[in-house]
This record gives sequence, structure tokens and C-alpha cells, in this order.
Amino acid sequence: MNKPAPTGRSHRVVVFTTPTCSWCARAKSYLRTQGVHFKEVDVSRDPHAARDLVRRTGQMGVPVIEIDGRPVVGFDQRQVDRLLGLAAARA
Repeated sequence: MNKPAPTGRSHRVVVFTTPTCSWCARAKSYLRTQGVHFKEVDVSRDPHAARDLVRRTGQMGVPVIEIDGRPVVGFDQRQVDRLLGLAAARA
């Protein structure tokens, strides 16, 4: 199995999810395969986090992947790669 190339620096990654969200599962799986450490926040169990997420993004949907304080709404792999420097590391 190929190891992902290091991105050169550590990123703060938080994934806002719910247990029934298939795109959340895909996003978490992708981050794991890339060797990205992240914190998961289940907004169905944490009403404060859910309210804060809506306040910051204007969205109620998940997943939201926050990378170094910048939210990515939905699982936008290209945007995630760009913010984590993964596309450059693979090129």
C-alpha cells in the first residue's frame, strides 16, 4: 500500500458529521487514506456545535470539513486537496 506524501505541515482539520450521512463517511475515509488526522464532531449529538456551524457557514447540511479555520461545505475533494496541499504533494 502506498503511503501518502507528507504535506509539509500539520493542518487543523475538523469534520462535522451525522451518523447517517454517506458523504460524511466518504469524506472521513478519504482523509484517512491520505493520512490526514482530523477531529470528528457529530452535530446530531452536539446542538451547540450544530448552531455554531450554521452561524459560521450558513448551512445546515453535512459534511462540513474545516481546514485551518476555512470551511468546505460538502465533500469537495478538489477543494480539500488544495487546502491541505495534497494535490501538489501528489504531482
